[in-house]
Amino acid sequence: MVMIKPLANVFKESLNPPATLEYPENREAVTDNYRGVHKLDMKTCVSCAACARICPNQTIEMVDTETDKGTKKMPQINLERCLFCALCEEVCPTECLILTKDYDFERFDRREFIKRPEDLK
Repeated sequence: MVMIKPLANVFKESLNPPATLEYPENREAVTDNYRGVHKLDMKTCVSCAACARICPNQTIEMVDTETDKGTKKMPQINLERCLFCALCEEVCPTECLILTKDYDFERFDRREFIKRPEDLK
């Protein structure tokens, strides 16, 4: 008699729809103030390094990057350390570094969290 109640609960819960989404086919809607993966417009970046200086977690490092006009210092971002605070976006004078609504950045290898400027398009 004691075992009937738990079994009845299991049967009742098995009839309910799943509580999780079937990712990536179904994606959860994000709010307007959501901050996701960074996006960099390499053409408008002036290599001022303001984003690297203001980052509280030292997530952004300025690295040499080949562009149409030669080698420039551009931000490389370690998403593993990022707080997604958006200070880098706020301080950017040319608004070339923004945070998108993209939240699909899981990886198997930790090295893939380091995004070079070319990867931030």
